[in-house]
Amino acid sequence: MDNRFKDITDRLKDTQNISREDLAYVLEFEGEDNREYLFEAARTVSEKVFHKEVYLRGLIEFTNYCRNNCYYCGIRAGNKNADRYRLTEEEILSCCDIGEKIGFKTFVLQGGEDPHFTDDMIVDLVKKIKEKHPSCAVTLSIGEKPHESYKKYFDAGADRYLLRHETANEEHYSMLHPASMSGAERKKCLFDLKEIGFQVGCGIMVGTPHQTFDHIYEDIVFMQELQPHMIGIGPFIPHKDTPFKDEPEGSVEVTLRLLSVLRLLFPKVLLPATTALGTADSLGREKGILAGANVMMPNLSPVNVREKYLLYDGKICTGEEAAECSMCLKRRVEKIGFRIAEGRGDHPDFV
Repeated sequence: MDNRFKDITDRLKDTQNISREDLAYVLEFEGEDNREYLFEAARTVSEKVFHKEVYLRGLIEFTNYCRNNCYYCGIRAGNKNADRYRLTEEEILSCCDIGEKIGFKTFVLQGGEDPHFTDDMIVDLVKKIKEKHPSCAVTLSIGEKPHESYKKYFDAGADRYLLRHETANEEHYSMLHPASMSGAERKKCLFDLKEIGFQVGCGIMVGTPHQTFDHIYEDIVFMQELQPHMIGIGPFIPHKDTPFKDEPEGSVEVTLRLLSVLRLLFPKVLLPATTALGTADSLGREKGILAGANVMMPNLSPVNVREKYLLYDGKICTGEEAAECSMCLKRRVEKIGFRIAEGRGDHPDFV
């Protein structure tokens, strides 16, 4: 056991703060004893707040059209090989009906930035979901919108909004996105969402091209300013039809360590063990839970469209029925000593 590694972990747990140098040390210093000490510290904090409960979110990927051209994303506007689709309102509502029967208490409507779905359509959809499923939460993940659009969604009954900031460093942001997009605008959206009253989620991919530990530290500083309720991170996985197709995958090990760091920095945050983590490592989601995560997001989308919503290559669970996937996750969670929660799984400040 390395003394400096132990001291950093203990100090992080006690103060919910970390320096740039200590972050780099924790993310890259090798040693099984060290990593297990970090994971155990994060797990202890997670268990204290969430009592070994893991929250499930039913993910409905309702459109893979997108106006943006992010260099890492498989559904980017410039990908002419993408097989585009949009779910109808009836199909989306059917996914929610199936989800509640299985036991889901949160539906996540995720899609590209698709101009076809107007504010009025989103508002109508949210209202209908909340009318049919009043005990369930609705999370939206549909990108950058004006403040007034976000306010309409919130007033319609949407509870949460996920918008990964991708990187807090403007120069790095410009390496991942076309000139038409800006990190400053992405951050503004996140602060708008928080001011309106949403439970807000941000996040990054670990190991994106040109990313450094300094960039990750900047992300943490930004998160400390934002104080999000959810943080989604997963390893970068390239897609064959993007400019980053030949770039290496992000490290599962660094992702797991960063999950633990984030749990210690933000004890009450909702922290997913992402599908990308499960794609990069067959036991990635279990490892994520054991490193401090407490959320999983199984897919409720119709099976016939799942392979079309490929943000990266090799995505898991594209062929499983929702009930099958849910039962599989329940067994896997119980096998590592945790249990699936029955409630909506709100951030503790919203309970």
